[in-house]
Order: sequence, then C-alpha cells, then structure tokens
Amino acid sequence: MKRLVALAVAALLATAPGGALAWGGSGHRMIGQEAMRSLPGELPGFLRSPRTILDVGELSREPDRHKGAGRLHDTDREGAHFIDIDEQGKLLGGPMMVPLAVTRADYATQLRLFNLDEWKAGYLPYAIIDRYQQLTINLAYWRVLNAAIVNPAWKGNRVWFKEDIRRREALILKDIGELSHFVGDGSQPLHVSIHYNGWGDYPNPNGYTTARIHAPFEGEMVKSRVSQVDVAKAVAPFRSCYCPIEQRVTDYLLKSRDQVIPLYEMEKAGGMKPGDPRGGTFATARLAEGASELRDLIVEAWRASATTKVGWRPIAVQDVLSGKVNPYVALSSVD
Repeated sequence: MKRLVALAVAALLATAPGGALAWGGSGHRMIGQEAMRSLPGELPGFLRSPRTILDVGELSREPDRHKGAGRLHDTDREGAHFIDIDEQGKLLGGPMMVPLAVTRADYATQLRLFNLDEWKAGYLPYAIIDRYQQLTINLAYWRVLNAAIVNPAWKGNRVWFKEDIRRREALILKDIGELSHFVGDGSQPLHVSIHYNGWGDYPNPNGYTTARIHAPFEGEMVKSRVSQVDVAKAVAPFRSCYCPIEQRVTDYLLKSRDQVIPLYEMEKAGGMKPGDPRGGTFATARLAEGASELRDLIVEAWRASATTKVGWRPIAVQDVLSGKVNPYVALSSVD
C-alpha cells in the first residue's frame, strides 16, 4: 500500500498522461513495436505484419490501461509490475531473490518468513514467466491447427480448425501484449529496486535524490526526448541463453537492477534536466534492452512450442505435424 500511495502521488506530479507505475504509453509502445519489427523470418507471417506490429504496440500498454477497474482488481495485479530488490539481491531486506522460488505459492511462503508478502515485494518475474508459458502453449496450438487444416485426411474438421486458428491468433496477440508490458517494466531500473521513487529512507552516502523521479523519468522525459528510430537502432541481435526460463528472467531483472545506481548518478549529474541529452540516452538504452529481451522471449517461445503437447487428452505437437494424429478430438474436447 505504501508503494501504491507513493506512485499515485507521482502520477499526479507527472505531466505525461498515464505516466506512473510503468514506462509511460510511449515507452511501452516502442518496446512492443520494435520487438515485433526485429522478429526473424522463422516466426509465423501474421506476427510480422504491419498491422500486428501496430497492434502489439497498443496491447503492450493494456495492463496499465485497465487500472482503475476496481479495488480488488488493481490491488491484486499491482505487484505484477515490480519487484523490490536491494543492493545485496534481497527482497526488501528479506529473502534473496535468487534462486527464484519455483511457484508464486512457494514465493509467498518464502516472503512470509520475513513478515513480507508478494504485494509488498512485487512478483514481476512470475508475471513474465506466466505470460511466456502462456504464449508458448498458444503457439503450440497454432502450429497444430495450421498443420491440421492443410492435411487432406482431416478435411472434415477443416471449418472448425479454421475458426480456432482465428481465435488462437487473437489470444497470441493478447499474450504478446501482456508479455511485452511486463518485460518492459523489467527494463526500467526503478521497477526492480527498493529505490523505486527517489532513494528513500535508506543510507545515502552519495547524496542521491529523494525526489519522486519515477514518473518524470519514464513518462514525459521518454515522450519528449527519446526517438523510436534510436531505440530501433539500439536493439541487440537475437540471443538465446540455452537455459531455463526462470534463469533467463532472473538474469534479465538483475541486469536491470544493476542500472539503478547509474540512473541515480545520471540524475545527480543533471541528466534529467531539460535540454540535457544524457537522460534520453539512458532511457533509449533501457527501452532497447526491453525490446531485445521481448523479441528473444517470443523466439524462444516459438521454438519451445514445437516440442510440447496440447489438448485433452494431451497430444504431442510433433505427432500432428507428422500426420500421425488428427488433433480434432483432443482440441475440441473429449470432456
């Protein structure tokens, strides 16, 4: 609740609409669009179309746009946008973030030992992993449906397959939009730090600002000083870590946490003042990092989707692709 109050005040101080609690709309839109523009040719064509690129840019903003739906809705989801890590890698001075607990239930148990909960500490890594896994299974369904619809032996179910592809593609865009949002949150250093809105009530020997810099940094400064062309130029080549998704996500968030001190150093040196290019340069690099990571996770999800199972009772994707199993019964449900 303390964090909600602090960031609500920051929102009122920000000049950019919707500028608090994440990158502003401009930043999230850039991350989503540039990730999609940099997808390799191995990804399905519908994901690389100009319409999809624009749609994902807008859907990337959605977890912020539906804030205000109600107290239960907002309170339950707020922790998805951040995780409060200190300089020692601890969560609010409690447990270490790494190794990441296997499930949110395990995470909650871990936090309770220190009189903390996931709403205080945040659960951003779980929000990212959840959307990644959801995207993977929906891409697996897409693979199966597209193989099924062109198999002449299964033409009797072709109408149903065609309609389910339409539904599946809508779900995939929703998955990517939400994944984009939370990956984007993770690229903003103030979303992965106890110093999320000014240095706060902590030892401060370097004299970092205690002003509410969260919304001004990610909102109006990005909108006025960051060029999408520059973000696109800074997007990195694809990188696979050949590791479990839990490791990839924690590595990504800790790398972003390492930018907290540089951000405060930049602010202390005047980089956020009007006309100073350093703030825009810093934000550009962080937005490009978010776009690069999002693109990589989408590619990883696509590759992983080829080796999973779908439907009930579960069938292997490869058995459908090889023509061994007609997926209709498993996909339309045997109840």
